[in-house]
Amino acid sequence: MLYQTVFSRDLFSELDRLQRDLLDAFEGPSIRGGRTGFPALNIGSTPHAVELYALVPGLDPASVEVNLEKGVLTISGERQDDLSSGEEKATVHVHERFAGRFRRVVSLPDDIDPDGVSAAYRDGVLHITAKRRESVQPRRIAVQ
Repeated sequence: MLYQTVFSRDLFSELDRLQRDLLDAFEGPSIRGGRTGFPALNIGSTPHAVELYALVPGLDPASVEVNLEKGVLTISGERQDDLSSGEEKATVHVHERFAGRFRRVVSLPDDIDPDGVSAAYRDGVLHITAKRRESVQPRRIAVQ
């Protein structure tokens, strides 16, 4: 179906919504922009480091955990549900923002220096820099 109803009016629209939700839950990463997980990640590399950006708007930096073990970087934490914080019960018609525990795992290259990993949070973006070992950096050798 090409449309989405905001207010459920009948059983068939609810069944359509349930089918879309189930397909989204079991669908893997897609080049067409399918759901891949929370937080969304942008990963790039330079000759000197691997740069990773995790988009985590609205999270307290203290609630995000970053771990590195045996070349595997793990980002985990919990995002509180904004809708359940009110005293009055509200009827939710559309709830697309992720809430709950999350965990993303990224394998890093073998040339990463475990002591050269740093993380900074600013404006809803967690920026992790993993520096490469100096021994694997390209260098110019003087000819004598």
